[in-house]
Amino acid sequence: MSTIPPEDIDTTGHAGLLIGSRWSPPADPTWVAVIAHGYGEHIGRYQWVADRLTSDGAVVYAHDHVGHGRSAGERVLIEDFEPVVDDLHLLVQRAHEENPGLPLVLIGHSMGGMIAARYTQRHADCLAATVLSGPVLGSWEPTALADLDEIPPTPIDPTTLSRDETVGSDYQVDELVWHGDFKRPTLHALRSALDAITEGGRLTVPTIWLHGADDQLVPIGPSRAGWEQIAPEGAPAKAYPGARHEIFNETNREEVLDDVLAFVHEQIAS
Repeated sequence: MSTIPPEDIDTTGHAGLLIGSRWSPPADPTWVAVIAHGYGEHIGRYQWVADRLTSDGAVVYAHDHVGHGRSAGERVLIEDFEPVVDDLHLLVQRAHEENPGLPLVLIGHSMGGMIAARYTQRHADCLAATVLSGPVLGSWEPTALADLDEIPPTPIDPTTLSRDETVGSDYQVDELVWHGDFKRPTLHALRSALDAITEGGRLTVPTIWLHGADDQLVPIGPSRAGWEQIAPEGAPAKAYPGARHEIFNETNREEVLDDVLAFVHEQIAS
């Protein structure tokens, strides 16, 4: 599988310039993927995922959320996730305009899975399917830090990302990753977004929920509980034994992407 370098693209979002990437397949695309990344990281960490998707015929779009990676904004400061969903909609609209008639699949990981779930509630007509990877749903323990007088340091233990040790070591030295503490407004916004999703009703787009069974960053129990409140009737779900948080970067990542693509093929065929 060859690595296709991305083309830089940019969008003017609600709080400034959003820097993103577009990966094109070697032949004419047959479908479109839009990726929403997780808290504190950036889309550059998804090159391998983009390689798998473009090899399958997808043209892939993504951008760094406000306050993340190369995009504008104070680092990891998000006071309301609804405008972040609006930003994502600008990217989805661009992807549709540049690839008219092709089915579009939204793929969200972690906080990006939360954003993707909310997007799917608000813009179901734009999507053929949604993939949620280790999504923050239901409730998330770190949001309780917002209730403390002083938020303690909360560094991410890199060993919780993947059983592949290089994933954690690369994360630690990645200058585009946020290595500092949570910000109170962001924690409040996360809690509000989770409540909005729970109250937003069941998803009407074919959606799959995938999670690492040994995920310590976004524990599987609360996420599964949140998923069960919004899951479409009969929606598929799968937990990977032993897998940690970043299932797209796990030692069984080929299996995970095989499952993603099998689901996508089933949806775009119908």
